[in-house]
Amino acid sequence: MFQGGQKKQPTTVTKASKNPQPAATPSPSPPPPSPKFSEVFAFSGLAPERINGRLAMVGFVAALAVELSKGQDVFAQISNGSGVPLFIGTSVLLSVASLVPLLKGVSVKSKSDGIMTSEAELINGWLAMLGLVALAFTEYVTGRTLV
Repeated sequence: MFQGGQKKQPTTVTKASKNPQPAATPSPSPPPPSPKFSEVFAFSGLAPERINGRLAMVGFVAALAVELSKGQDVFAQISNGSGVPLFIGTSVLLSVASLVPLLKGVSVKSKSDGIMTSEAELINGWLAMLGLVALAFTEYVTGRTLV
């Protein structure tokens, strides 16, 4: 298909004119624009609910794990301060990992499949938030660890 060092264009012949014409090549559609940082972090944006839910899920599991391993309630874990650097590091890591796809324009629903849907993640995040509050409230009222 090469003539004289150049690629030969495909041609089509119409009935009205017997002159060959180059075939039209479809142009690729441009990718959708990436959302702005302010749109992602808006009150109704994509990031706040997802990031808070993910952090709550990790926090709830971590709080229960520390209670089981060390026997400290949530308030003792917070006042102790030994887990603060780990908490901050985990928060930053999860926030950045959540933001990168959102800022690139990848929709959460496009990655949903089977039982791992975006709605299930939101519900799990809400339940983890409620679980943390209920855990702290129960330990405050009873004055001892839950587990």
